[in-house]
Amino acid sequence: MKLIFAALSFALVATGSAWGQAYPTKPVRLIIGGLPGTAPDIIARIIGPSMTESMGQSLILDNRGGGAGLLGAQITAAAAPDGYTVLIVGGGSLVIVPFLTKTPPYDPVKDFTPVTLVSLAPLVLACNPALPVKTVQELISLSKAKPKDLLYGTPGVGGIHHLTIEMLNRAAGISLMHVPYKGGPPAVIDAIAGRVQLVITTVIPVAPHIKAARLRPLAVTSAKRTSVYPDVPTVAESGVQGFESHQWFGIFTPSNTPGAIRERFYKEVRMAVDKPGATTILDQEGQLLAVNGPKALDEFRRTETAKWTKIISQLHAAGAIEMR
Repeated sequence: MKLIFAALSFALVATGSAWGQAYPTKPVRLIIGGLPGTAPDIIARIIGPSMTESMGQSLILDNRGGGAGLLGAQITAAAAPDGYTVLIVGGGSLVIVPFLTKTPPYDPVKDFTPVTLVSLAPLVLACNPALPVKTVQELISLSKAKPKDLLYGTPGVGGIHHLTIEMLNRAAGISLMHVPYKGGPPAVIDAIAGRVQLVITTVIPVAPHIKAARLRPLAVTSAKRTSVYPDVPTVAESGVQGFESHQWFGIFTPSNTPGAIRERFYKEVRMAVDKPGATTILDQEGQLLAVNGPKALDEFRRTETAKWTKIISQLHAAGAIEMR
């Protein structure tokens, strides 16, 4: 009986390995959880031509940007686990958005298997130049002296921008007050005009305003500084130890997609981003390359889920977030 089981196990491993080597035998549909021009779309168009060439099959790009990535994720979760439907999406679609929804259309852990993280996008906290602070520590001191007087703008309630500042509030013991907008540009405009004192956004949209001194950068939220603002410290460097937050973009397949297929796709992504110019484009977009493979992405996703669901629960208990 043991010999039969061992032989069967060997056969299954060998079959999975052969499947991974043969894959793909037809075009692969890469669902993009974002509209054209968004970060997942830019990444897909960086890796697409190279992967099409190396795999010998077309990588068909399919933009599905509805519901903050929910639509693309929902389509992927329902697809066959054969490696021919793959999702590239912002991490918030899996570690934030489902936990803000009373009846999420998919299970963010059980319905997806990880392929690889691709990149991290730091956020930058900036203020109107009239605000008498130049560092995060000065901001913390001012906020403690004037509790609930300082307003910060974000693209909306429950997004990574909102949750990041709420995490800072808790870490620093302050009460910056949230003003949600319908998108990032209106928040930036109001910060420049002084209607809110602070804004948090990804690094590229505010770059021209920072260069023109219409906004003053205080810190970036990533663990490392960004090449876009090499002189701007991180929040952790500014004295809030262990603080780290960013948008991130990863690749997933439907649950139960064979490991050999996912490893093959990961290796193709790895080769694509290693091509000359790919990293340069990501740098210009304010992103940090972070390709890491299935196991590392699975661990990262679980850590991110624990971090953000804790903040969401606290905000929900305080009545600051309503479940949709």
